[in-house]
Amino acid sequence: MQFQAIRQFCRLAPWLPLVFCSFAAAQSQSITELPLQPTGDDQWLLPAGEYTGQFIIDAPITLRCEPGAILQAGGRGNVLTIRASDVTVENCTLRDGGKNLTDMNSAIFVEPSGSDVVLRGNHLQSQGFGIWSDNTRNLVVEDNLVEGNPELRSQDRGNGIHLINTSNASVVNNHVVHTRDGIYLGNSNNNLIQGNLMEDLRFGIHYMFSQSNRVVGNTTRRTRTGYALMQSRMLTVEDNRSEDDRNYGILMNFITYSSLRNNFVSNVQRGQTGDDSMIKGGEGKALFIYNSLFNTIENNHFERSNLGIHLTAGSEDNKISSNAFLGNEQQVKYVATRTQEWSVEGRGNYWSDYLGWDRNDDGLGDVPYEPNDNVDRLLWMYPQVRLLMNSPAIQVLRWVQRAFPVIKMQGVQDSHPLMHLPTDHLIQRKQESH
Repeated sequence: MQFQAIRQFCRLAPWLPLVFCSFAAAQSQSITELPLQPTGDDQWLLPAGEYTGQFIIDAPITLRCEPGAILQAGGRGNVLTIRASDVTVENCTLRDGGKNLTDMNSAIFVEPSGSDVVLRGNHLQSQGFGIWSDNTRNLVVEDNLVEGNPELRSQDRGNGIHLINTSNASVVNNHVVHTRDGIYLGNSNNNLIQGNLMEDLRFGIHYMFSQSNRVVGNTTRRTRTGYALMQSRMLTVEDNRSEDDRNYGILMNFITYSSLRNNFVSNVQRGQTGDDSMIKGGEGKALFIYNSLFNTIENNHFERSNLGIHLTAGSEDNKISSNAFLGNEQQVKYVATRTQEWSVEGRGNYWSDYLGWDRNDDGLGDVPYEPNDNVDRLLWMYPQVRLLMNSPAIQVLRWVQRAFPVIKMQGVQDSHPLMHLPTDHLIQRKQESH
């Protein structure tokens, strides 16, 4: 008797031993054992109904599900494992897989033999990983909804879409919510991550040891870090949004030879650090650059966050220009021993707190913007001093360091600050898209 028949019999005969039925439910079976209806060459339709088990696709097929067709694994293992190339799975609901992260329990697990796989329009509800791609090529993940279990601690959940050693993948227009990370890429090259919406997560997009990837037009909301870019190179990060994230909007940790352009980061606030706002590192940072070199950062918009940009740990030789920093509680925090120039070819950035002037009306400030002088450093060390920010004593300190530059500390200088917003077109386009 086939396993699906056993499961049907167990539902009709609840007096059968529980161990017997549990054993039947836990066994893997080919997807072809289900009552599939042929719709063409290697094309099959799964009728509405609930089908319990751990299913395997080991031959090239296109599987589409009728509304109400549900694959569920009874809380064990993977719901669906794909072992063949040229497989398409569309419009299916997969849920109730296992939650053993060590065993990589997933709603859909694509094995190394499964290249050229398309996963489109599916609804995945998973306590473990949503989609796990293991050493595959040419994967398409498109228009899927991936939901984790919000009742689990975030570290006990799997990632929504997990790509490991995956190349030439296209992850487009997915919605990921309540998983650990929305999209994770490790040792994965030449992939496109575009148009995805990621909400209520640890990290929205998380890169580790990857190169030559494009991250375009994604949105993160209410994550603990919107875009965690780590130990990677040659990333193109463009036209993304970070809205109401905590701790970090965009985090760059040992990122080299990459470009960040036309991104919009707003309202990044400090995370869960208790009631003590004096805790170091607790600021909500729109952009954090750590040990990252030879990158281009231009035409981005960072606003209404605790800290606009924090740069530290030898992050040098980056080209930073034509960005807008608006209404951040603190615009810049710079921790290093070398003065850095934040303008490129005579064009700097827009700073909402710039108090200089433009006598020749060329759109550039006549006085350099220097956001981390001795007064700023005093404020970093003793935030209570902010109460005296506009006092005569603070003004005298600033005048003294201008008059006697010998006491001036090393820091950031924008020699050509912009008098007007450089990104009005970007803001308008983003607002129209919403």
